[in-house]
Amino acid sequence: MSRILTDPGGLAHAHTGRTLTEELYRSLERHPNPALLNQPCPGKGYRAVSTAAFVRSSEETALGLLALGLTRGDRVALFMESDADFCVADMGCLLAGLVDVPVYLTHTPEAIRYVIEHAEAHALFVTDRTGFERVRPALANTPVEAVVVAEGPLPDAPDGVRVLSLDTLRARGRARRTDAGIRALRDAVRPSDLATVLYTSGTTGQPKGVMLSHENISSNTLTSFGYLDDYRDGEQLAGAGGGNGASAEGAEVGLSFLPLTHIFARTMHYGYVAHGTSVYFCTPDEISDRLKEVRPTVFATVPRVLEKVYARIVERGAALHGPQRALVEWALELARRYRLGRRPEGRYAVELEVADRLVFSKWRAALGGRVRYVIVGGAALSPEIANVFAAAGVPLLQGYGLTETSPVITFNRPRRNRAGLVGEPIAGVEVTLAPDGEILTRGPHVMLGYYKNDEATAEAITPDGWFHTGDIGEITDDGRLKITDRKKDLFKLSTGKFVAPQPLEQRLAASSLIEQAVVVGADRPYAAALLFPEAPVLERLAADHGLAGKSLGEIVRHEAILAHYAKIVEAANAGMDPWNTAKRFRLVADHLTVENGGLTPTLKVRRPAVRARFADEIAALYADARADGPARAHGERSGERPLKPTSAAP
Repeated sequence: MSRILTDPGGLAHAHTGRTLTEELYRSLERHPNPALLNQPCPGKGYRAVSTAAFVRSSEETALGLLALGLTRGDRVALFMESDADFCVADMGCLLAGLVDVPVYLTHTPEAIRYVIEHAEAHALFVTDRTGFERVRPALANTPVEAVVVAEGPLPDAPDGVRVLSLDTLRARGRARRTDAGIRALRDAVRPSDLATVLYTSGTTGQPKGVMLSHENISSNTLTSFGYLDDYRDGEQLAGAGGGNGASAEGAEVGLSFLPLTHIFARTMHYGYVAHGTSVYFCTPDEISDRLKEVRPTVFATVPRVLEKVYARIVERGAALHGPQRALVEWALELARRYRLGRRPEGRYAVELEVADRLVFSKWRAALGGRVRYVIVGGAALSPEIANVFAAAGVPLLQGYGLTETSPVITFNRPRRNRAGLVGEPIAGVEVTLAPDGEILTRGPHVMLGYYKNDEATAEAITPDGWFHTGDIGEITDDGRLKITDRKKDLFKLSTGKFVAPQPLEQRLAASSLIEQAVVVGADRPYAAALLFPEAPVLERLAADHGLAGKSLGEIVRHEAILAHYAKIVEAANAGMDPWNTAKRFRLVADHLTVENGGLTPTLKVRRPAVRARFADEIAALYADARADGPARAHGERSGERPLKPTSAAP
């Protein structure tokens, strides 16, 4: 092993020995908020749920579940939208000593059945009748005995299954509620208790159930939030935030759009609750409008959302004309030169101030105008995007972790932020590298194990507590962690060189014209890339070349379009090790989705599935292949054309 990284100290301390339920009651005592959870109501704005109402709803839900005959330790599946109802179901389970098992809304009926059966869930929460009908085919011959519907009319009950509304469940709990009974529930929950089982989507094979305790999650949440400088607890000022347009000087305001089935979003939720932060829920499709309406000061996101925002900035700038276009391009070039951790000086500092007034302020306005913290996780963030947003006054704090680590292992502190790195360990967490470069970690954040899978648990966690992340990394001289790739994603060329595909894929996906990029080449003489276009953007480019009305299949074969993508690939290749560059590419008139099996529910590429589905396209990349030949671009045609050098991406 290499040296062991720990928290550099002085900014926060490890919070251990706490339960998630007690953090809710502590928040009620310290930061009571009349608008803690804000539930979207179509056409009517938001419905505010106070801290006190959230506590009461959770208590009634807990008692109602126990009234159904469930006992401590039983599993309860959640097939729900990521909103306040999910939070009530989750906290109700935790308070009752039940183990909740979130199920991805994107899962197939077969995958839903597997999770419910493997977890032996005895009850199921769904958002509404539509959600129930989606899950109904998976319920036959499963352990589920009761289904709780959060909203709307009830569906017909399957044989042997009780169906009731959340209101009815809460009414049953309310009838059983006593102060002594609630105190007994609270006292029965221990930090070491299993809180949730999260089934990792996995890029191969059946998902594994990650067992996380109250302490796993609470220590991770409270410790991580402790590093956010000057985080303002409690409720926002009267008349501030939401759709009212006023500034909120009194406290933070959160926007939540990531799926609560993921531990990243769950950890943020528990942090918001612990600090009494008003949080507004929305779907990913509503982000643009909700940012302007809610005007959050804090939110969590995945890199893909930021990549799309960045691509839109570049695209809109390119669509301008004359002085306006020149101004945006000048500001964008200044932002690209910015480096996190270096203080701008001289003329460059002055130019940044001018660009801020004329251009960057508009970018911030599109995010609501008052963002203080953007927490980024789930995948690697492009250094260029981190630097550009920082130059524009939007702080992106990239972190690193896995479901199995609750999730945070490291992250960039606000005053110690660096692009291209994932920061330093949080307090109580240790990080080191195995001889092959795999990142190992140990601490209170490491899962209890994989549910009903002792063999996989023993493979993942050493006897002395080190968890194998499966990621390859480096430790910088000043004690920061850098992720280079997934261990299982590395592949060897026939030349003997190992290729790390993610860095090049990130560069390619930063283009507004590329939705996904997959680098291939195992046992081949060189690496190549499958490019899946961002169809609406490509169609606009095609119209500029007189191809309006053509099918996507025709567009991706056109010589002018291939030439444009060749420039993107050449720019992405620049500065990479020769064996890590794409010598050829193929533009594919298709896209990868969760539904077609190309992506996991957490939007990671299922590489084996992609290689199988596009085997013919990959084979075409290596027709007449020569390792020392010129870089070439393949469209869906027999001809080839060399990539032409260019100094910048479009």
